[in-house]
Amino acid sequence: MTRWRNLERHRHSMAEIRNIMNSMKTLAFMETRKLERFLDAQNAVVQSIEDVAADLLGFYPEALPEATGMTPVYLLIGSERGFCGDFNHALLKALELNVQADPPGQPMVIAIGRKLCTLLEGDARMMGQIDGANVAEEVASVAHRLAGELSSLQQHHHMLTVQGIHHADEGNIAVQELLPPFRHYLGQGSHFAYPPMLNQSPRDFLAELMDHYLFAALHRMLFTSLMAENHQRVIHLEGAVKHLDSESSELARKCHALRQEEIIEEIEVILLSASSLDEARPGG
Repeated sequence: MTRWRNLERHRHSMAEIRNIMNSMKTLAFMETRKLERFLDAQNAVVQSIEDVAADLLGFYPEALPEATGMTPVYLLIGSERGFCGDFNHALLKALELNVQADPPGQPMVIAIGRKLCTLLEGDARMMGQIDGANVAEEVASVAHRLAGELSSLQQHHHMLTVQGIHHADEGNIAVQELLPPFRHYLGQGSHFAYPPMLNQSPRDFLAELMDHYLFAALHRMLFTSLMAENHQRVIHLEGAVKHLDSESSELARKCHALRQEEIIEEIEVILLSASSLDEARPGG
């Protein structure tokens, strides 16, 4: 009886774990649907800023500052929670590849997400650690803290080149240059016949536009990474749920077999007891 009851308790525990994981998977899937709407809106904001920058640089390319002698900074956007496979380890591999490809210097790293920060403990390049977002509504506060970290670094190192490394669609790692932005628009010319009418110098206007762009681009990166994280969590938990279902079915089969054996043993004991009683009766 003990073996059967132990297996039943184990199967019951597995069923509870399976239900918890399935709920986590459902929540992660719902978050991806919500993030799609946020990301569509953010993409439109970033695109409108880039269109303005392209128009400006088509007439005033000298407004963009030279990207020389700058300190490289890498923003790694990892996961705040687990159950998403090698999400954070893939980012660390991408970081090392980009550091090797860049010119010699003293790169600095700002990590977002507790799980990622744990992997980077003791790394001399770490200049900042920020808790990541669990849901889309927390992205704005993370972006504010990240902008504050960059502002603090800029006060000490003056000019920065900032690259964001994060997960994108279909498990790919995206490397996006955030500062200085818009360099790919240089030399493309303009689609308009006349330059934009400005109330300030092109350089001052572009400086303000870069601030708006950085904040919008940070939001887009965080939304994109969070959606990729939840998508990977759905896949990871789906595999775990299927594995638990398979294990539970196997345990149910073993429980059924053990119960049958125990019932047969109980019947045999009853029959033996009855036989012993018959033999013990007078005249038996």
